[in-house]
Amino acid sequence: MPDLTVSQSPFNPAIHRIERVLCFAAHPDDIDFGAAGTIAAWTSAGVQVSYCIMTDGDAGGFDPAHRARIIAMRAAEQERAAALVGVTDIHYLHERDGYLEPNHQVMRGVVKLIREIRPDVVLSMHPERNWKRIQKSHPDHLAVGEAVTRAVYPAVENPFAYPELAESGLAAYKLPWLWLYAGPEERENHFVDVTDHVGSKLEAIHVHVSQHPDVAAMEAAVKDGMIAGAKRAGLPEGRSAEAFHVVAVNGPGTIAGF
Repeated sequence: MPDLTVSQSPFNPAIHRIERVLCFAAHPDDIDFGAAGTIAAWTSAGVQVSYCIMTDGDAGGFDPAHRARIIAMRAAEQERAAALVGVTDIHYLHERDGYLEPNHQVMRGVVKLIREIRPDVVLSMHPERNWKRIQKSHPDHLAVGEAVTRAVYPAVENPFAYPELAESGLAAYKLPWLWLYAGPEERENHFVDVTDHVGSKLEAIHVHVSQHPDVAAMEAAVKDGMIAGAKRAGLPEGRSAEAFHVVAVNGPGTIAGF
């Protein structure tokens, strides 16, 4: 399992086993920027990881010549990037890029997928805006965080929410953990040492060539971000880390209720 340095998170890798993870993002490439190092560490340890990309990324890119094929291009980029960190199971909700809302259509899709996969961890973009770097807080990113958080509690574990799902055989499920990325630094309570997986993360990000007008600046920013994350975690100099806000959803002390 990944080497975790924990400040205040209730998650303890020595105690809490992870076998399945379901990751949510707004656009192709969001997961790679936010958590590809952690995902590479998980898959290398035998963890089954699935992706759900909520939009097709149709408003992304910089080249007008790509407009007619941008959706297919970005899907292909995400597939190749995912494979580099050991992920082959990718789902799409096919919402319109820039128009994502935490509505019941989206929440139902999230509940359906969580009940199908029944992961130990749901990894999602954060619902809170990052005022220090507002580019992390694209409205679609915030919508992902809000939709997933609303779905995780109470809908996923409430058998009477979206009753047609239970009627189709998708029983209610109590999710143990919610891990949020790309949120405000003050919410970070868990850091993953991804030093051994920086290369895989950068390879995955490089695949998204349609999104990078300045590749050198992008790579420098990503490296600097991981080094800064390691410093905030208190890791030794020369290490790299990804940061998360980990929330215990259901555990020994959870009180059931809707």
